[in-house]
This record gives sequence, structure tokens and C-alpha cells, in this order.
Amino acid sequence: MNKAVFLDRDGVINDTIIINNKSYPPNSLHELVIFKEVYPALELLKKAGFILIIVTNQPDVGRKTQDLNVVEAIHSYIRDLLPLDDIYACYDEYSSDYKPKPGMLIRAASKYQIDLSQSYMVGDRWRDVGAGKAAKCCTIFIERNYSEQLREIPDHTCFNLLEAASFILSQRNP
Repeated sequence: MNKAVFLDRDGVINDTIIINNKSYPPNSLHELVIFKEVYPALELLKKAGFILIIVTNQPDVGRKTQDLNVVEAIHSYIRDLLPLDDIYACYDEYSSDYKPKPGMLIRAASKYQIDLSQSYMVGDRWRDVGAGKAAKCCTIFIERNYSEQLREIPDHTCFNLLEAASFILSQRNP
């Protein structure tokens, strides 16, 4: 079985757009800003043998306030830039894939023969933590100081992906 690091996109891989203390995804490639620590963090995890998969809720597509072509262009750009194995996106808030439900993690685990109990979910919102817990992964919360209340208690808290990667690598069995 393989081990994986599941990553939320907005707030973990790339910066969000903050309006009235609420975070939103970028609306274009022009607005997309990848955090500087992401590439070295993912390289460390990839070299350690982790499968790297983005799992992202993108409900604005389902609400018709975000264009699917923009989301797909962002994902194509991210795939070309970063050492990822896959990107799963959910556009429907009522789907079993929509975090905090674990559907995307479970589907990826089946496709890539992932042992979820040896894997990690890294996110910046309570829904990410909830999905990781529901899938029986170790959960790492990236603190971004949003005004949103954390409804699930993460296993560990970090301030960026490089710090999360260091924590993950420190947990490996010798």
C-alpha cells in the first residue's frame, strides 16, 4: 500500500482572495499566487515516497459564480508547475465528494492503492480537517487566521506547507 499527502488547494497551495475577512479562490490565472514554500515542500514529500493529491471543493462552479474553464486552467497550470500525482475537485455541495465528506480521499485511495491510516490531509479550513478525520488520515491544519470557526480538532497545526512537510517527515518510521 502507498502513503499519500492530500492537500487542499486554496490556502495551502495558493493564496486566497480575502474579501470582508472571508476567503475566496482566485478568479483567473492572473490572480493565482502559489505560496513560495509549496514547491520545496512537495519535493521533500515526493522524495520521501508520498503520493501527492490535491482535493479541493470548488462550489462556486456549481453556483455558476466561477467558470469551470478557469478552474481547469488553474489546475492545468498547477499540474505543470508542481510534482503532483492528481487533482480531485468537487463542484457540488451535496456530493459525497464535498469536504468534510471523505469521498475524494476514498476514491483516490482506491485508484492509487493508498493506506489512508498512513496518510495525511493538509488544509486550512475545518472542512479539510473533517474530511481527513472521516477518512482516518492524520490531519494537519494550516493556520491562516480566517474568521471561520474550526469545527474539527486537527491532529497538528502548522503555519505553512513547508512546516507541515517537516512534521510529516518527522513522523516516518525509521
